Amino acid sequence: MKQNRVVITGLGAVTPLGVDTDSSWQGAIAGESGIGPLTRVDSSMFPMKVSGEVSSDFDITKYVEKKEARKMDRFTHFAVAASLMAVEDAKLEITEEIAPRTGVWIGSGIGGMETFEQQFRTFEQKGYRRVSPFFVPMLIPDMASGQVSIITGAKGINSCSVTACASGTNSIGDAFKVIQRGDADVMITGGAEAPITDMAVAGFCSAKAVSTSEDPNNASRPFDLNRDGFVMGEGAGILILESLDHAVSRGARIYAEIVGYGATGDAYHVTAPAPEGEGGVRAMKQAIEDAGLAPEEIDYMNAHGTSTPYNDKYETMAIKTVFGEHAKKLAVSSTKSMTGHLLGAAGAVEAVFTTKAIVEGIIPPTINYQTPDPDCDLDYVPNEARKQEVRVALSNSLGFGGHNATIVIKKYEA
Repeated sequence: MKQNRVVITGLGAVTPLGVDTDSSWQGAIAGESGIGPLTRVDSSMFPMKVSGEVSSDFDITKYVEKKEARKMDRFTHFAVAASLMAVEDAKLEITEEIAPRTGVWIGSGIGGMETFEQQFRTFEQKGYRRVSPFFVPMLIPDMASGQVSIITGAKGINSCSVTACASGTNSIGDAFKVIQRGDADVMITGGAEAPITDMAVAGFCSAKAVSTSEDPNNASRPFDLNRDGFVMGEGAGILILESLDHAVSRGARIYAEIVGYGATGDAYHVTAPAPEGEGGVRAMKQAIEDAGLAPEEIDYMNAHGTSTPYNDKYETMAIKTVFGEHAKKLAVSSTKSMTGHLLGAAGAVEAVFTTKAIVEGIIPPTINYQTPDPDCDLDYVPNEARKQEVRVALSNSLGFGGHNATIVIKKYEA
């Protein structure tokens, strides 16, 4: 059975580094930090004092009318904006002819938390009659995909992967497989999240998962000996995927090619990664095998790299297991050092950055890397971007519940 080649033709991003793709990427390769003081909730209530918040320059009414925007949660705002950017970037016109074979697959880890909290307060104070009739459609995680489908007119498969912090990468991988097997010609795919709310912050603080540093300039420090937890962020990343035949037939500009996908489960613990990153090992091996490549052919890896003690240690161990001696030559960086951890959107934004690294031959750095950790002894591209040809790259995401997802992106060759 013939498998379609799948290429990337459009990119869209809303991140703590910028409200569009270019500003986000330029910030990443400049080694800038998108982390700042926590302002979306009352920081005096929590030990968490910093976060990766999208700039107030973000204006959803540039993309949808204010009346319609009021019917969407903030995470959907990000998804819609990034999707419309990506569609425009791809110069993709979704006509009635191609609409049935154009799908949407956008993941979110927790969906409309802000809406849930606001409406619950209304319910407690004023009763059910004052709860918005749009409460459920604003809350549910699949509504990012649903709204993007409605707004763009995409009528193909419409889905949403909800796999915690692996949601974005799982969504891209699942969308890749849809096109590869011939069930769609085009997919709008990625992840979106807006988790900086009272209850989400409270939950992660209670779990002691987040950094308690009050210094936004070094709170997110993946692989550094003094890391003390992740920094929560928000935003969205979207890719336009097309079958190679479809992209070529319409004369599309091709950024890169997706060639492999791996997804596994730890079957171990609700929050902790499996010892030595065993589940991540299998996901990476599966993705590399799916791509028909050898581990030695991978030039760069955008790591999950959360800045938590166990994740960074076990991910490093997993990389060594998968790559052997090549692990010492592999460039590994965590862009979460600059964006914070965007939960369900993380892998999608990182896929955008990984694609740009291939296209431009620049590897974004791991900033705030100051004190080496003996347990984390790989080349983390410390503090400054590196000009280097990247022919093949891997992007890794891991999530609560033991979800592991890996995609392989390759320089496009006709």
